[in-house]
Amino acid sequence: MRIVIIGDGKVGNALTEQFCRDGHDVVVIDNNAENINQLPNLYDAIGVVGNGASYNVQLEAGVKESDLVVAATSSDEINVLSCFVASKLGAPHTIARVRNPSYGAQLEMMKEELGLSMIINPERAAAREISRILRFPSANDIESFCRGQVELVEYKLGDDSLLSGMSLKEMYHHYKIKILVCAVQRGEDITIPNGDFVLAAGDRINITASPANIAAFFKAIGGLHAPVKSVMIVGGGKISYYLTLQLLEMGMRVKIIDNDPAVCEELSETLPKAAIVLGDASEKDLLLEEGISEFDAFVALTGFDEMNIIISMYASAKGVGKVITKVHRLAFPEVIENSGIESVISPKLITASQISSYVRAMQNSISINKVESLRRIVNNRVEALEFIIRSDAPYVGVPLKDLSFKPNVLIAAIVRNGKTIVPGGTDTLEHGDSVIVISTTVRPLEFSDILQ
Repeated sequence: MRIVIIGDGKVGNALTEQFCRDGHDVVVIDNNAENINQLPNLYDAIGVVGNGASYNVQLEAGVKESDLVVAATSSDEINVLSCFVASKLGAPHTIARVRNPSYGAQLEMMKEELGLSMIINPERAAAREISRILRFPSANDIESFCRGQVELVEYKLGDDSLLSGMSLKEMYHHYKIKILVCAVQRGEDITIPNGDFVLAAGDRINITASPANIAAFFKAIGGLHAPVKSVMIVGGGKISYYLTLQLLEMGMRVKIIDNDPAVCEELSETLPKAAIVLGDASEKDLLLEEGISEFDAFVALTGFDEMNIIISMYASAKGVGKVITKVHRLAFPEVIENSGIESVISPKLITASQISSYVRAMQNSISINKVESLRRIVNNRVEALEFIIRSDAPYVGVPLKDLSFKPNVLIAAIVRNGKTIVPGGTDTLEHGDSVIVISTTVRPLEFSDILQ
């Protein structure tokens, strides 16, 4: 596919990296000539210097021949205008990044007239991700599939974990709960394990099952945390605003700390049920004074990765049960891992993942057994895909043990008539099934791509 990206900021750069890795033809438009000149040294992409909303610049970038245009500049207005121009030039699909909360309702209303295929809000998407983790604090990360019937949960084994030293075969036999460990990260290594794989303290395991069985499993291994009732948030930006709205609806008590008087004043007006504190959260005396150790959860959302990591480490040291940290740059994941921080979110990667899912759906629009959704997990190194089996293909009705799958591919779950099946060798795929596939190497366009 030919994809034009307007804006080479955090989100635009993440998209360029992702789309180039997936083999698409990518053109990037940006006003900054230095960024564009460096582009060929980093990615297999073409750069065009100029205003992305300009008709002539879009012509130069080949928007007329593109399959998709993504506008991800720092200006909502430029993004919408860019997509409007691209649509008039004939681009069949356009995506605009729109961050201002006041634009949300009217853009949804005007979406068709403006020629927008999709509106993406990184801050709101990040807030949704954080609130999902806070609903189930035992997990480091949670992804939902099949309209919530299957969950993929990441969990780190502690030093005193009951699972440490136990093989997966032994674990399944001992607990007799229908879950499947579909991926394990140990240090820098990622494994799609079989039953003989032995778990160890420090492993990050990814589990698929129904929500009820996930909860039952965590309860059985003593890893079920108490529900979160109070949250301290540091940083009063847009993510904090969207997140607080969601947490207040869930009945949680929320306190936000920010060092900008104007931000605090605005939050006090828009979030009257939250406690807003003006102060510097890098000062531990302030955090102690505001009762950091009395909160069930702590979320670091400042604009500085280093500060987020440091204050998150402090919150963890003060005994806060659940700590979530926003990090833009994930160049040194081992540093974050060694800091003891378990839940990390990156708005740019969340956004890139959502847009990649849309692109994958475009690619598969003519496929019968197509990808319904796609998530990237384990630091973006593993794909979790949902397929729906809609044809009587040769593999339908054949026991899984008789099918030959490509290396590093696993069938993680099957949903049939509303029932979640943790697959075994004698299970089969049937017409109408939703199937969750985990892969570390294969990027399938349709289900048959994972077969030998």
